[in-house]
Amino acid sequence: MEFRYLGKSGLRISEISYGNWITHASQVAEDTAKACVSAALDAGITTFDTADVYANTEAEAVLGRALAGQRRESLEIFTKVYFPTGPGKHNDSGLSRKHIMESCNASLKRLQTDYVDLYQAHRFDHHTPLEETLRAFDDLIRAGKVHYIGFSEWDSNQIEAAMVIAKDMGLDRFISSQPQYSMLWRVIEAEVDPICRKHGIGHIVWSPIAQGVLTGKYLPGEPFPSDSRAATDNGHFLVNRFIKDDLLQAVQELRPIADQAGLTMAQLAVAWVLQNDNVSSAIIGASRPEQVTEAAAASGVKLDLEIMSAIEKVLANVVSDDPRLTVSPEDRP
Repeated sequence: MEFRYLGKSGLRISEISYGNWITHASQVAEDTAKACVSAALDAGITTFDTADVYANTEAEAVLGRALAGQRRESLEIFTKVYFPTGPGKHNDSGLSRKHIMESCNASLKRLQTDYVDLYQAHRFDHHTPLEETLRAFDDLIRAGKVHYIGFSEWDSNQIEAAMVIAKDMGLDRFISSQPQYSMLWRVIEAEVDPICRKHGIGHIVWSPIAQGVLTGKYLPGEPFPSDSRAATDNGHFLVNRFIKDDLLQAVQELRPIADQAGLTMAQLAVAWVLQNDNVSSAIIGASRPEQVTEAAAASGVKLDLEIMSAIEKVLANVVSDDPRLTVSPEDRP
């Protein structure tokens, strides 16, 4: 496993992160979840990403139990705040000071740790002043409960506004962005990535395998495999955007490219996002330990120009790259 700095911070994280959205406490049993975490540790993964909203807080609890007994200083544990948790009452979502403070304390208990290495705004909150959100994050850093802060799925204008306010107020600034990014979903490239580079913000990207589509297991005109993410209620809405015959056919044409590179389809997909030098880590999820081991082997892989060009040629007409697709809800969920 190789390591990269998270943006321009001094924090180093594993090139492959293990994430437990959808899987822990929902798609897989706890013993399987623990086996996947064990496989991640065995593969050299030290960075673990979760969120309080995953399985309505239960995914954090599962991860906390799975990591219990590990040397805390050797791990980087990330979580997020914004979406509704608990009973979903009027202050149970968003980025108000109240919700941030209460959510952070609850996350720490579930994760069985005194601090998280990275605390992230899971979406932009249109109903809370940025000054309030950034001050709350800064206070958590001063209290030693959070080491660094980041965001997920913010657009370039929201990022720029936050960085200006943090500078003017003398607050700790974001060091990380967690966007969806893959060969098929490149909406950050036109606007978000440039603004992040400007401010020294690194990406921890989710869905580098496009919810499993880039493994090639979804075939044009064929029903979803019964054990696939597309067959689940949680996963279908994200996979569905890729379920188009022309796109699925193009993905099948990646198979000989992967073979030429000596990689599996999943490894090719993960390696591709890591060719972007502003990607600090790629988050992988898994429902079986062997999936973790396979994806982790993409760390350190260098794709030559011939391979990268061949990928571009195959996917030229099926890539999503409109920056307007980075959107946070206008109203809190």
